[in-house]
Parts: sequence; C-alpha cells; structure tokens
Amino acid sequence: MKRIFVIDWILIVVFIVSAVSGFGLHIAGHWNSHEVWHNWAVFHILGSVLFLIAIISHVTTHWVWYKGIIKNGIGRKSKVTVALSIIFLLLSVTGILLLGINGPNSPLGLWHYRIGIIIIFISIGHIIKRLPVFRKSLNDKKQ
Repeated sequence: MKRIFVIDWILIVVFIVSAVSGFGLHIAGHWNSHEVWHNWAVFHILGSVLFLIAIISHVTTHWVWYKGIIKNGIGRKSKVTVALSIIFLLLSVTGILLLGINGPNSPLGLWHYRIGIIIIFISIGHIIKRLPVFRKSLNDKKQ
C-alpha cells in the first residue's frame, strides 16, 4: 500500500479516537468526579496529539495541492477541503490553549467542543467522498 494511503488509514483511526474521547471528556465534565474527567482528558490529549501528527503527515503528502490553492486560488471542488483545513487549525489552536486552563466546562473548552462537532461532520463528509479510493487502496500492492 502506498505511504499516502497508510497515513490516510491511520488518520481515520486517530480521528475516531479523538472524536470519541472528546465526547467522553465533554460528558465527564458534567459529572462530579474530577478523576473521571481527568482520565478522559488524558485519553483525549493523547489521541488528539496522534491525530495532529497524522494531520501534519497528511498535509505534507498533499502539499502540492495546498501550494496550488495558494498559487491559483480556491477551485469549486476545493472549498470544503479548504474550510476543513481552516476549521481544523482553529480547533488545534483552541485545543493547545486549553492545555493551560484548569477545570471542565471552561468557555474556551465549550468553544473547542462546538468546533470539534463541526469538524466531525465535515470530516465524515470528506472521508465518505473518498471511500472508493480508500477501498481501492486496500487492494493496491504497490509501495
């Protein structure tokens, strides 16, 4: 399987881990147990760091596409991907800023959660659109 598809499949797995742990963290914030909240926070941070690393690898493999956007502007088919990239950047910045904030349900944490929900929906659409290519990559023996 080509390197680009290995990165994409890893990205799907860590996306799921980050999304599920984000929901778990949000729900745990409504409970009285700081220990449960803390455990979800650790799980979410670890999953999200792996997600960020996978995203960086993903963007690197698609760097020619990004350079084309910068050089030629946004094409009709590229708007969703550009929006996804910008919203993910916002999600990442709010997540990193949250590392310095104590306590569940902070205003910034709630914004991060809302942006995360938006990212989940856009990412699912991004993945579904590419499912035929992902399926084909499973049969690809080239490296």
